Amino acid sequence: MDRRSLVVLSAGLGQPSSSRLLADRLAASAVDALRGRDVEVDVTVVEIRDVARDLADHLVANATTPALRSALDAVATADAVVAVTPVFAASYSGLFKTFVDALDRDALTEVPVVVGATAGTQRHSLVLEHAMRPLFAHLRALVLPTAVFAAPEDWGGEQGVSGDALSTRVDRAAGQLADVVAARPARRPRDPFDDAPSFADLLSGR
Repeated sequence: MDRRSLVVLSAGLGQPSSSRLLADRLAASAVDALRGRDVEVDVTVVEIRDVARDLADHLVANATTPALRSALDAVATADAVVAVTPVFAASYSGLFKTFVDALDRDALTEVPVVVGATAGTQRHSLVLEHAMRPLFAHLRALVLPTAVFAAPEDWGGEQGVSGDALSTRVDRAAGQLADVVAARPARRPRDPFDDAPSFADLLSGR
């Protein structure tokens, strides 16, 4: 079987959090969908809350701790990303945006991404379209058509109707991610020396 890497970004602040729960469901469904396409998956979960202080130091002092570097490198070499944030003030959380700001500008170029969000009411569901999708489009990521939002009632309403609807959206998004990932070769980690001129070019003055 081919192997691919999937990075799961969860910006939930609680432990456990609904954002992490949604991220885990998306990741599990994506793993199943990819295995159905003869692709094995190495999953790396980045709990952004765990590097919150590291991000603050990075922001104000340009210092990068080993934990933060490991998280950033995981994203930069991922074949696919699942990104889920809670909704704060009608947008993604500040912690989530700070992590995205710390990424290399080319880290997500053409990388397939499933975006998700959680909030206390369905009224915030459009945050996926007016905030999350434009953010990842700006990073030149390949944002999959189905985005997944979950409010409290989505975790299992009367007779499971709401929960079944969430499962349908999760599986649809995961299937779209699997289709893209399985159809392309594994991502090669970018070598920082790729753009360096060759020794022959340097000697010839080119």
